[in-house]
Amino acid sequence: MRTMSQRAPGAALAMERRPTPRPAAGQVRLKVEACAVCRTDLHVVDGDLPDLRYPVTPGHEVVGLVEETGPGVDSDLLGMRMGAAWLAWTCGRCAFCLSGRENLCDAAAFTGYTRDGGFASHMLADAAYLYPLPQRGAPESMAPWMCAGLIGWRALRAAGEAARLGVYGFGSAGQVLARICAWQRRRLHAFTRAGDTAAQRHARTLGAVWAGDSGDAPPEPLDAAIIFAPVGELVPMALQAVRKGGCVVCGGIHMTDIPAFPYRLLWGERKLVSVANLTRADGREFLA
Repeated sequence: MRTMSQRAPGAALAMERRPTPRPAAGQVRLKVEACAVCRTDLHVVDGDLPDLRYPVTPGHEVVGLVEETGPGVDSDLLGMRMGAAWLAWTCGRCAFCLSGRENLCDAAAFTGYTRDGGFASHMLADAAYLYPLPQRGAPESMAPWMCAGLIGWRALRAAGEAARLGVYGFGSAGQVLARICAWQRRRLHAFTRAGDTAAQRHARTLGAVWAGDSGDAPPEPLDAAIIFAPVGELVPMALQAVRKGGCVVCGGIHMTDIPAFPYRLLWGERKLVSVANLTRADGREFLA
């Protein structure tokens, strides 16, 4: 098999050849059709995440065909197109797992971080953590669903029933959410890097009712805001844009330090929350 791996902190990814692995009990081997690049993959390569081990093969937005099944896995999966996402395995026994919050499991494994991911011709995955995907269609179009879609969906749920929603950082997750919000008839406001008029025009074509710089005030108070950009300075800006009783959701796995800000920005029962990882229930709900 071929894989793009990082051998040491700060090293460039390099193409390697390795023996093609055989799946263990409960696993399948995927022949990778496509793997999208997520901002978290860059955090892995940049060494921003804790407890990195090397070598590591990034990539957790994976679409592939089941090429071999391990013991205990239904052989009917052979040849099926499946998606592998960030959450690769959980213990199933801890308080978090038993209460439907497997995304918080302390023993969890993660694709492309603690387990090798999809920047490769083949990868192993636990069958119970894969998602059936349409057998027709371009795999590269489906790959971003596996994180931008899933994490975006979980962040949107954390934002509640917000009719007026702000999205800070209009990358892949923001673009997926723009389409969902248009379908759900929410008013989405897109905040981009200063002066990025191309991204702002693109946001409007995807259904955003307004698009501007991250430091701009939106034209109306927001019910909630979601921050995908890993920039702590956006937190006070988002709190200032959200009405009393509103919510600011931090949707990334890594963020620079949040600067001090006056209590008045949080006052009024505004909430500041984070989204950590995802659950398989999120995946099933989003894909449906």
